Amino acid sequence: MADKRIAYKVDGEVQGVCFRDFTQQQAKKLGVKGFVQNASDGTVKGEAQGSETVLEEFVQHLNKGPRAARVTGVEQSDMEARQGERGFSVKY
Repeated sequence: MADKRIAYKVDGEVQGVCFRDFTQQQAKKLGVKGFVQNASDGTVKGEAQGSETVLEEFVQHLNKGPRAARVTGVEQSDMEARQGERGFSVKY
């Protein structure tokens, strides 16, 4: 099955609570490729690529977040899959 790619944005208390590291850990466990970064509006955003099933599980983790986070919503939209991307990174 072909990989799917999504753009995501996580709202709530998600900066200053290790959300990016948490996201990277979950992505690595699931084999998701992409990135995560803090946005200037206080959200966390990024892109993720993997099978549809794996991405559904990844988004469930985004909705939960690390213990200190308070997620109020996750928006996601489909994107064109990318070739040649390696791993999952935290962008600063």
